[in-house]
Amino acid sequence: MPPGLSDSDREAADHVATLLDTPGRLGVAFSGGVDSSVLLALAVRALGADRVVAVLGVSPSLAADERTAAHRVAAKIGARVVEVATYEGDVPAYRANGPDRCFHCKDELFARISAEVVREHGLTAVAYGENADDVVRADRPGGRAAVRHRVLRPLADAGLGKAAVRRIAAALGLPCADKPAAPCLASRVPHFSEVTPHKLSQVEAAERGLRQLGFTDCRVRHHGDIARIEVPVAEIAALAGDLREAALAVVRAAGFPTVAVDLAGIRSGAFTLSLIGVRHG
Repeated sequence: MPPGLSDSDREAADHVATLLDTPGRLGVAFSGGVDSSVLLALAVRALGADRVVAVLGVSPSLAADERTAAHRVAAKIGARVVEVATYEGDVPAYRANGPDRCFHCKDELFARISAEVVREHGLTAVAYGENADDVVRADRPGGRAAVRHRVLRPLADAGLGKAAVRRIAAALGLPCADKPAAPCLASRVPHFSEVTPHKLSQVEAAERGLRQLGFTDCRVRHHGDIARIEVPVAEIAALAGDLREAALAVVRAAGFPTVAVDLAGIRSGAFTLSLIGVRHG
């Protein structure tokens, strides 16, 4: 590992490397986010680039900007990317958008990897980037899909939480080390409101426009004709002040006649946590 890491972070990263040991090739479910990027980088360091395949699931729930960014990160790491089309939108339980939506999304991804990528690329194991903090979160049902498909979760098993993962990402020089979390576009649709490609495209267009205005992070929650914008608390003043007219224009252009600002700022798991009775911090 590169210098600058504490002994505990270095030991955890080395532990990840031992958990990735496989006699053949490893597939890494890859999104370009910090967790899967660190996992991919550690896998390449441990096994060599020729024995690692980054598998990127592509569907309407993946923003085009995120897809492009994922390829940039993989290129920096030196890993080959294989894209696999996923069809979670064809799964009635996914479209119904209950609190277990993420399970059906991950279940579809891991099923596609098993059916289309494992044999073609000679994979002997598949891993994904769940970290130790995600394991204990009540709004992360995707882990059940990993267990069902026997997908490894080395970061969590090595005890690496989000903060440690980011420190390792910075030490490795990954361009996503400071990247805000980017959950799939479907997370912007309230539970039990159907997830549709049209809603996802509206959210994607509105968020892209806000990012182009300079907001460092944002969520556009889809409430039918109403868009509820979340930005970091420190940026709410700009959203309601100097950038108000420009923000209104880009969000209305995405198909939302009414635009609201959430004074609480960005909240991870905003819909799911409230539904299952967990209060936001």
